[in-house]
Amino acid sequence: MTLKPYVLTEKSFFLYQEVAYPLEERGLQFGDGVYEVVRIYHGKYFLLQEHIDRLYRSAEAIRLAVPFEKEDLIEKLEQLRKMNDVKEDAIVYLQVTRGSFPRAHAFPAENRPNLFAYIREMPRKLQEAENGVRAILTRDVRWEYCYIKSLNLLANVLAKQEAAERGAFEAIFYRDGKITEGSSSNIFLVQGGKVYTHPATERILNGITRMKVKQFCDLLHIPFIEEAFATEDIAKADEMFLTSTTASIIPIIQVEEQLIAGGKPGEVTRKLQAAYEEAAGLAMKNKNASRK
Repeated sequence: MTLKPYVLTEKSFFLYQEVAYPLEERGLQFGDGVYEVVRIYHGKYFLLQEHIDRLYRSAEAIRLAVPFEKEDLIEKLEQLRKMNDVKEDAIVYLQVTRGSFPRAHAFPAENRPNLFAYIREMPRKLQEAENGVRAILTRDVRWEYCYIKSLNLLANVLAKQEAAERGAFEAIFYRDGKITEGSSSNIFLVQGGKVYTHPATERILNGITRMKVKQFCDLLHIPFIEEAFATEDIAKADEMFLTSTTASIIPIIQVEEQLIAGGKPGEVTRKLQAAYEEAAGLAMKNKNASRK
């Protein structure tokens, strides 16, 4: 698949190479903005409404006006998908900033936000989902308002880089001895058939896939306990897994030097992966592919 490089802005659609912002753009200079990443499976958006709802919640939290009504923005994103002729797995990246103004810390008097969205290919992480991944632990030094999907991601970037340099897939944040979340994911521990994860407070981003996992647990009669677990609880875990829009649900089979359940994905994680695939319309696709 080769995507045509069309980009949506607050004004219109442009080719990728035609889009430019001034140097004094508040997203560039202050990280003064919010963003979303939405999954596309087999050419169709998955959970688009949920992502748009969260975008507006994040924007409201930083007193930023999105330059479209929700329904209009969804319609524009559908147009973008069609213009790029998306037929396979991809993502759309969507960003809203406070706009382009002479540099000053205080908000500009005029409300003139910048918005852009673009689509790019992103295959599913099938090998990681099947075999599981390694993770490291790192201290959570981020600000208090992690529930906002803000452009301020330097702490996340540094944590992810540390993970990459140590041959791991993800860095897991801890604060005061308790696990909060991953550098780009939510983190879950399974013990005694129960799923534990940090509650959806200001300390974490309430992931869209995290919300779906909560629903899946209810449907599958798996206790879902929103309670922060400690770093030392990892050694006693029956299973661990992470969730994100780009990764879906991936087993964690090792944290630092600690193997989880002998280094193999667990039964609860597999059930949740199956539920996710069914919800995303992937289960039937996979079955059909296996018959060919």
